[in-house]
Amino acid sequence: MADDKARAQLGVLIAATAGNFVCATPAVQTVFGIFLVPISTEFHWPRAQVSGVLTLMAVVTALAYPVLGRAADRWGARRLILPGNLAFAASVAALSLADGRLWQFYALFAVMSVASAVPSTMMFTKVVAGWFEAARGRALGLTAGLGNGAGSTVMPIVAGLLMARFGWRGAYQGIGLLVALIGFPLLLAFLKDPPKAGAGPAQAGPEQGLSLAEAARTSTFWITLTAIALGAGCVTAVFTHVAPILGDKHVGEGPIIAVISTFALVCAAWQIAVGWLLDRTRAPRIAAPFYLLAAVGVLLMMRVHDTPNLILAGALMGIGLGTEFGALPFFIARYFGLRAYGAISGVMYAVVMFMQGLTPVLMDLVFDARGVYDAALYAVVGALVCGAALLLALKPYAAAAAAAGVVPAGA
Repeated sequence: MADDKARAQLGVLIAATAGNFVCATPAVQTVFGIFLVPISTEFHWPRAQVSGVLTLMAVVTALAYPVLGRAADRWGARRLILPGNLAFAASVAALSLADGRLWQFYALFAVMSVASAVPSTMMFTKVVAGWFEAARGRALGLTAGLGNGAGSTVMPIVAGLLMARFGWRGAYQGIGLLVALIGFPLLLAFLKDPPKAGAGPAQAGPEQGLSLAEAARTSTFWITLTAIALGAGCVTAVFTHVAPILGDKHVGEGPIIAVISTFALVCAAWQIAVGWLLDRTRAPRIAAPFYLLAAVGVLLMMRVHDTPNLILAGALMGIGLGTEFGALPFFIARYFGLRAYGAISGVMYAVVMFMQGLTPVLMDLVFDARGVYDAALYAVVGALVCGAALLLALKPYAAAAAAAGVVPAGA
């Protein structure tokens, strides 16, 4: 029985990591900054008009996530994720069909956004959280961190190579093909829903934890949601704009790619590290200093132009983004239990995704009005400081869980 559980857990780790490697974050959001200027130039659109599709994507996924979370609670995530991977792959390739009509460009991104919400990090965290208890932070950090981080490192390089040879249309087609070829076989072979309580490995069963309505009545829910949404939204906006921000400062393509890759690699590694730290601490305050490091990274990127310091800035911002991505699913499971994990995470990820779509557009609106990104970047720094303060206000896990009637993991 123990060997069967260990094999199933290993398979889930492989599947969830592969799924995150080709989910929307690496395959669409990370490469968007590389395509922003070529698309804007070809169609003669302002940058804010192009990046507006990120807000559309955020709105669509924000609407889809709560529905998908509830569906996964009821029917399991696997039967949704498998066809979702293929639909997402086809919809990414279909972005190459944009013909210069703005409504059609937005419609293609709307369809892709619906598909992207299914094989998403939110859905994979539900599976992983159900299979792991004592090592939950490490498992969540490994699958999301390594998957998203490695994908966000590789995909910009792949996109750059494909765009140089085939243009941005060919690059989207190639990325769509990779999503299917890498994701589907591994998901089919290894992804398994966690067994129900009493049907296998010991875990927090569906009877333990809060419903979405009960969770939403706690201050912990709103503090967590605000802190993560602020941090993830703002740092992601910077991430998607590294290329135009540094390009406008006449930084070369090589250093820009190095900063993006460093950002992504550190984000990946730090999600694993912060998962390890969260497993060993009784309160979320350990995450607050890493928000401040991200703020330092933003300020450094604004003020320096030499490659070593720019890479350092990318690393510091990667620490911040890795903390935010690694902390959210862990906080949900520890504070609210697994009874309605899908529904709760669906709402929280929806708000985070909305912020990740809104903030890039706000940055480009600032650019279109002022010709520089500096004012927007200072606002990002302020938001990160506020996020750190909110994390310091959260209660220890055990105290908050006991007050809400949640049995802590491992109890």
